[in-house]
Amino acid sequence: MARRKLIHGGTLVLDSEGLSKLLADDDQVVALVAEARSRGMEVVISALTIIEAVHVRTNRPRLNWVLSGLRVVPVGDEEARAASTLLMEAGLHGHKYAIDAAVAEAALRQQRPVVMLTSDIDDMGKLCAARIRLVAV
Repeated sequence: MARRKLIHGGTLVLDSEGLSKLLADDDQVVALVAEARSRGMEVVISALTIIEAVHVRTNRPRLNWVLSGLRVVPVGDEEARAASTLLMEAGLHGHKYAIDAAVAEAALRQQRPVVMLTSDIDDMGKLCAARIRLVAV
């Protein structure tokens, strides 16, 4: 499958799988992040993505180095309420979708155009509708 080109300017958002693959030096994700940066896109993650992606075997120095090159979007009360609204609008609920909703909400607040690297095209599609371009990783 041919890779679609990223748009010039805007924001690239990584979900948990995107961050995990960046940490693992996955060729596809590293190339997409490099291309995004070369096009002037800011690369961001939700603060909750760190919680979801990190585990006991995570290389902490590598994590710190990767995070130093990303903008981490905080999740506060206002963002949590907006994420809850996204869940209701999508007909989803519960902890299974909570972090996805927070990531989607953070993505929707970023400078357009927004592209998200995700392993969950279906759920993110429900949460973001057509407002964000989703790229499977």
